[in-house]
Amino acid sequence: MQTMKRIVIAFVISMLCLTAVQAQFISHVGVVPKAYDFWVYVPDASESAANESGLLPTVVFLHGKSLCGNDLQKVMEYGPLEALTFGRQIPMLVIAPQSPGEAWAPAKVMRIVEWAERHYPVDTTRIYVMGMSMGGYGTIDVAATYPEKIAAAMALCGGGTRHDYSGLCRVPLWIMHGTSDRSVPWQQSQQVVDAMIAAGDTSRLRYDILPDVSHGTPARCFYSSKTYNWLLQHALTDSLRPVNRTISITLSDMRNAYRDMPGRRKIKVKSYTKNKGNP
Repeated sequence: MQTMKRIVIAFVISMLCLTAVQAQFISHVGVVPKAYDFWVYVPDASESAANESGLLPTVVFLHGKSLCGNDLQKVMEYGPLEALTFGRQIPMLVIAPQSPGEAWAPAKVMRIVEWAERHYPVDTTRIYVMGMSMGGYGTIDVAATYPEKIAAAMALCGGGTRHDYSGLCRVPLWIMHGTSDRSVPWQQSQQVVDAMIAAGDTSRLRYDILPDVSHGTPARCFYSSKTYNWLLQHALTDSLRPVNRTISITLSDMRNAYRDMPGRRKIKVKSYTKNKGNP
């Protein structure tokens, strides 16, 4: 009987220790002046893809219109922050701003990135941006505006609003869009591609038109480890900055993205107060 009690106690302690190891933090740091409110996630050292100097690759996630507002908790309803709670390991610093309802402004997004560079060990050669729907538009616009800052980008079921796409041609870019998308017609992505072709070199572009796929399905890419592995294949220091074409994300990967995650884990949220002051 005593032996059984010791086994049970040891098991409980081991589970508590495991939970402690898995507990990580998503932090709210306030609103950067002339930018957006946002979350920051910093990976555990054992999971991170930091370089030899300890600098972290960084991905900016731009949400779609449904998550707009002034309640930052909504940004956890889908995307990389929710994927973390499902057990997905994301080996990079994650920045997830919230738009109050307006289209994403590249300058405001970049102010947050620059703030992060001053306050976190950001690897400035490995900064990525990804988003869907309105966030897909934002991704295209940010990458086109700051090609010297963005190492790679993934735009899902979006489009773009820039007049000049020559800068976008310099960025390794993966565009995906479903032909059955009733929220944002796939032709919006095609217009971006056509503008890139008119602007010049499209050798860094991957463009996947997904037959009979609706608006929400590509969002499952945010839950797939392949998305983050693909981003990490790119850096500003790469000669000629080629796009990785060896990592594939299939419809099967998207549909099974939730099943492939190990299960929920504890992610602590720190310092969230609505309308908190500037950091």
